[in-house]
Amino acid sequence: LSADPGWGSCSLGVFICLACSGIHRNIPNISKVKSLSLSHWEDHEVQFMAENGNEMMKSKYEAAVPVYYYKPTHKDCQVLREQWIRAKYERKEFSEPGKNFTYEEGTRDGLLMKRGRDNGQFLSRRFVLSEREGTLKYFTKYDAKEPKAVLKVDTMNATFQPEKIGNPNGLQITYLKDYSTRNIFVYHDNGKEVVDWYNSIRAVQLHYLKVAFPGATDAELIPKLTRNFLKEGYMEKTGPRQTEGFKKRWFTLDHRRLMYFKDPLDAFAKGEVFLGNKDHGYNAFAGLPAGTHCNGAWQHGITIQTPDRCFLFTCETENDQQDWLKHFSDVMSAPMSPQEYTNTAFLLHLRP
Repeated sequence: LSADPGWGSCSLGVFICLACSGIHRNIPNISKVKSLSLSHWEDHEVQFMAENGNEMMKSKYEAAVPVYYYKPTHKDCQVLREQWIRAKYERKEFSEPGKNFTYEEGTRDGLLMKRGRDNGQFLSRRFVLSEREGTLKYFTKYDAKEPKAVLKVDTMNATFQPEKIGNPNGLQITYLKDYSTRNIFVYHDNGKEVVDWYNSIRAVQLHYLKVAFPGATDAELIPKLTRNFLKEGYMEKTGPRQTEGFKKRWFTLDHRRLMYFKDPLDAFAKGEVFLGNKDHGYNAFAGLPAGTHCNGAWQHGITIQTPDRCFLFTCETENDQQDWLKHFSDVMSAPMSPQEYTNTAFLLHLRP
């Protein structure tokens, strides 16, 4: 998972990073972990590592990973990495081609703990994922006839957010509702269960996209499945007249949409701004226009230009300012897809 492994599993014959070594230690019947520099290695262990290694073991334990299955990196959260390691080495899910995967059963029906929109309490809710309908529904009562909400998989995203949600298995699901982004926060006490939900969502999304775009390749469709946010964090912002005071808000950059929230766990964004291409009048640069009244404690300004207006923000540190600017520049430099040109649902702008 990492380009700089400092550990090895002398029973599996693979080199691993520090973060994954802890996970391997939790499955001692499968993996025996040693430090490359601090542990004593027996001659037969060194020989075993030399004869195997990551590439050979990958060909064995990752022989049949489904294209939609999310392969985590060292940057991903603990539950994703742990379930990937357990799926490969403990359950041997991907060792034999032709196996039936739980993610491909067409429907998934079960309980997840969902955060209440208004009171913040987590309560058990029934969720039903349907490949045939291309939807994820949830019900407030297990035997309810009508769902509380119907999420269409083509406008849906799912991303693990353990720190924000305050649970190691916390998953944030977003979808479009009446042209606004709605957030749902869920978790399951069982790590395998929540990661199975996540990969089942990806499997249903891929099926939907293959029907919608029959000529597209897997390589073209996989990036359109669930995605991690490019960046999240606090900035201060002012309103459209730019005379109001700067207020601290939580910002989420999801590809071309910059959303802001009063609280990181709000159900709806207070506003969104679409970040188009630089060739179409979109730009971002450090600093604020001359004469801007900056009442806040944060002094590191950012100005985003759109064809309609300018948006003004301040960051707490210069490092944060530069990181936001890099992400804005990357998004604005990327070519626009045909869907982005035509989908006016994304052409939403920040409200005061």
